[in-house]
Amino acid sequence: MTKYKPLLSSIAGACLLLGCASDPAPAPMPVAETPPPPVEPTAPPPVVEVADNAPLKYIVKKGDTLWDIASYFLRDPWLWPEVWYVNPQVNNPHLIFPGDELLLVWVDGKPQIRRGGLGVERLSPRVRNLPLDAAIPTIPIDAIRNFLRGPRLIEAEMLKNAPYILEFAGEHLIGAEGMSVYVMRLPENDITDYQIVRRGETYRDPDDNKVLGVEAIPIGDVEVLDYGTPAIARVLDSQREILIGDHMLPSEAEVFSANFFPHAPTVDIEGRIVSVYEGVSQIGQYAIVALNRGRTDGLNPGHVLSIYQAGRKVSDPYKSGYGKIQLPDQHAGTLLVFKTYDQFSYGLVMEAFRPAHVLDKVRNPQGGR
Repeated sequence: MTKYKPLLSSIAGACLLLGCASDPAPAPMPVAETPPPPVEPTAPPPVVEVADNAPLKYIVKKGDTLWDIASYFLRDPWLWPEVWYVNPQVNNPHLIFPGDELLLVWVDGKPQIRRGGLGVERLSPRVRNLPLDAAIPTIPIDAIRNFLRGPRLIEAEMLKNAPYILEFAGEHLIGAEGMSVYVMRLPENDITDYQIVRRGETYRDPDDNKVLGVEAIPIGDVEVLDYGTPAIARVLDSQREILIGDHMLPSEAEVFSANFFPHAPTVDIEGRIVSVYEGVSQIGQYAIVALNRGRTDGLNPGHVLSIYQAGRKVSDPYKSGYGKIQLPDQHAGTLLVFKTYDQFSYGLVMEAFRPAHVLDKVRNPQGGR
């Protein structure tokens, strides 16, 4: 394996301008100079390891993801940006399309991944006639498509004053597609499309027991026909039987871009997995997990975290009565954060080295395993 320290990105290149002012007028009294603050040591750049049998050339295929391609070249795929040579003359230089030729080249003894046909020394723009949505995504969209319309965590306060189903037209006991419903607490505004949700489980932070949010289970979609007290709406579709008392929230426009580059958080993250989508007991590749850390903690879409299987406490057979011994945490996999809220976020498990579980830990990633 080849280890190296990555070059500074040309996009984030440092250029510090030092200005020289003219001689100032003599000061009436000498002023003591304030010593400069101590320079905080910066974290060393991650160590990138080229994968065994990394190809010298790869042709991008439809259905590929950026993570898949990165895994062909690198041992830790999330470090792709450290070796990806970006041509600033090309529109949307980070996007990669089916048919692109990717080359593993060496410049000044250090590897880079480049698009084929652009040359090493002289770069020129290429014309693309492909729509942006034809670019390969960072993560597999199929793995999260159902989640985008599935149960989600919301702030508990959102349901306290949310509109709710008062009654069904025609004195039905349950609501279904095509039926008219009467709605209370519906504000008069420009919003006409709502999602019917039912309150599910309450999630708490395992570290301090504070409420993170409540689960909103999607029931169906409605369209407002007439505002009033009560208002009238029509059910457009339903995934479950609609009940009196179900709440309504404005439909979330899921604008989801999967074309971000993975990168480590800029602050230290120490969190836990609080739930897993669809409630499986063991968390494997492409599982969707909720974390007890969010935007206020410094998490954003594209951040990569390492998963650690929490070490168990065991008894020492030769030291009975001295309490349990804590086993060390085990590196279990890697996840990529794709959706964030203030106090929690969602991540997709990209790699699973061993099974993970609810309450296992997440931390900033480390280069290498």
